[in-house]
Amino acid sequence: MNILRIVCSPRGRASESYRLSQAIVDQLIAAAPGSPAVVRDVDATALPHVDPAYAAALSARQDPADGSQESGALGRSFDLIQDLRDASHLVIATPMHNFTVPSSLKSWIDHVVRVRHTFQITPQGKVGSLEDRPVYVAISSGGDFGCGAYSQPDFLTPYLRYVLGTIGLLDVKFFSVQGTARGDAARQEARARAGAEIAAHSFTAGASPIFEEA
Repeated sequence: MNILRIVCSPRGRASESYRLSQAIVDQLIAAAPGSPAVVRDVDATALPHVDPAYAAALSARQDPADGSQESGALGRSFDLIQDLRDASHLVIATPMHNFTVPSSLKSWIDHVVRVRHTFQITPQGKVGSLEDRPVYVAISSGGDFGCGAYSQPDFLTPYLRYVLGTIGLLDVKFFSVQGTARGDAARQEARARAGAEIAAHSFTAGASPIFEEA
């Protein structure tokens, strides 16, 4: 089991989303007793934005033959895509910022959603190149979303489902701790609800890692 976790909160391991993601990771490991598990964390807050060379590569007809020799944003993209290919499970720990994904998560997405590497352009549109595998998204939010007339808009979950599907990742499950800005009692209730949902979920084996570059 090779778990890739993308950590998107500026609070890192002290964040609510990381705490929730750890509960998911613990359940994944518990669901496969005796199987060696490797957890690799990527700090998305440390990723810079893509650069001009990356933008030029996207508009070119082909990429350099040996991606391992790429530098700058192209080199980071190659490494991040390889991490994704090697993973049997993907866990994303993210806050909701202004109704959608934080800039750190968007930066990771911009590095890994890459034409000719993780998706192909066909007459039918963009087709994902990655083998599907379980994706678990741990979300924390100061307010409530998706749960009634007074909840805030949610542009995070539909966007993530669509953009991950673009690269072939269709098995996406969301867990959330909502209303953290309402105080400790509300936070504890939200944690309990999320914990119960995680405990009730059937965690399954992931895809076999793909080590070669497509």
